[in-house]
Amino acid sequence: MIRALYSARTGMDGQQTQLDVISNNLANVNTGGFKKSRTQFEDLFYQSLRAVGTDTVGGGKVPTGIQVGLGTRVTSVQKIFTEGSFTKTGNDLDMAIEGKGFFKILQDGKEYYTRAGSFKRDADGYIVTANGNRLQPEFAIPDGTTDLGIDASGLLTAKDSAQQTLGSVQLTINRFVNPAGLKSVGGNLYQETDASGTPTEANPGSNGVGTLAQHFLETSNVDITEEMVNLIITQRAYEVNSKAITTADSLMGIANTLKR
Repeated sequence: MIRALYSARTGMDGQQTQLDVISNNLANVNTGGFKKSRTQFEDLFYQSLRAVGTDTVGGGKVPTGIQVGLGTRVTSVQKIFTEGSFTKTGNDLDMAIEGKGFFKILQDGKEYYTRAGSFKRDADGYIVTANGNRLQPEFAIPDGTTDLGIDASGLLTAKDSAQQTLGSVQLTINRFVNPAGLKSVGGNLYQETDASGTPTEANPGSNGVGTLAQHFLETSNVDITEEMVNLIITQRAYEVNSKAITTADSLMGIANTLKR
């Protein structure tokens, strides 16, 4: 019964983590470029009360044995990089990646990656995020630009009112062998890790990366219905584990009252 108490406690701990993950998914349902997370579990080690294959008195072997599990634990909280829906904005500096890949930006001299393509223009004309981090490769939109075009292959062209080209730059997209291995640092940013592998930079539409869609933004890939169902399952699982603790406690109380 003591074993049941500790096993059920691990179940409650795991469901609490699951609830935290679901809550974060729901909180970011309107966060552009946000990628939902999924909690993964594994069972803990087992206590063997009778080993499988033990010889019996009659010369046979035990076919199954007796193993009692000791609970569960969270093994990972994995980012799911499925593509979100696209919303048309009409803003010249809004870009969505159709397919795999990330924009690269520079913050405090360090490289970060993002799927959020809502860019702005700073005082110097550079294309930046809402937090002022410059999109890489850097490009300062020339004064006098009235028409800013970005094609699917990432060629950005700035033109004046007479449709004369004032400047251009080839935008690139970065992809990773294992994007789930990226480290989330907040602010819609991810950081390279040993698990993600090194980024491969390529022009949009080449080398396995997606294309660019100007005037569009990628929304969160959180499915509210799916998260609500997971929320109900988590609530019931937490409740069942708490019932197991209550039941084990009741059995211990019965055992304690056998002698009066």
